[in-house]
Amino acid sequence: MIPPVPTVDRGILVIVSSPSGAGKTTLTRRLLAEFGNLGFSISYTTRPIRPGEVDGSDYHFVSAETFEAMVERGEFAEYAWVHGNRYGTARGPINAALDAGRDLIFDVDWQGGGALADQWPADALKIFILPPDLNALAERLRRRATDAPEVIDRRLHKAIEELAHFHEYQHLIVNDDVDRAYKVLRAVYLTRRYGRMDRSDVPHPLAALAMQVDESLRSGADEHARALIRPA
Repeated sequence: MIPPVPTVDRGILVIVSSPSGAGKTTLTRRLLAEFGNLGFSISYTTRPIRPGEVDGSDYHFVSAETFEAMVERGEFAEYAWVHGNRYGTARGPINAALDAGRDLIFDVDWQGGGALADQWPADALKIFILPPDLNALAERLRRRATDAPEVIDRRLHKAIEELAHFHEYQHLIVNDDVDRAYKVLRAVYLTRRYGRMDRSDVPHPLAALAMQVDESLRSGADEHARALIRPA
């Protein structure tokens, strides 16, 4: 891991969304592993814990009653029903991180991303991860082997609805190759963190990264997204 990046007066909310199986969790964890000033916002959920997950690290796993009590106390910045379970992001840790100049990354659906951006519009960096095609998305879900077949089918039906919200995001990244997709995600984050000018105090080639972001914006990802949701 490189040394933590210098803090600034205000942190950034890096909001990464995608349909289930498109790879946002893999990409966000890779960014977290590289940058010490970037923290992960741990969501609360009522869904059962999956094999290999750790309570308090992957999610805060709570009962429906505990979740509802937090809603009533106004503790969530956003919360929603997703695939029959409730998910929410606590407000307090976000304000604390932003005020301290620390960046937070969010692995959330489009509903959560929209709610966060509405509350912190100047701090939000919204990125949507697109699968190469729907067949690849289906295969990734099946390879997980953590969900029942009927749950996988439900997630696939939900994917097109989620993809239809791509236009609400500042950046679109097609995850057809995880290394290439990560390079784009990294470039988007760094150019937002430091600006688009070369700086002698930053150990990153910002001009080259800015060019990579520009190329990504012109890559036709928006047309790719439209093709994914276009009726056959």
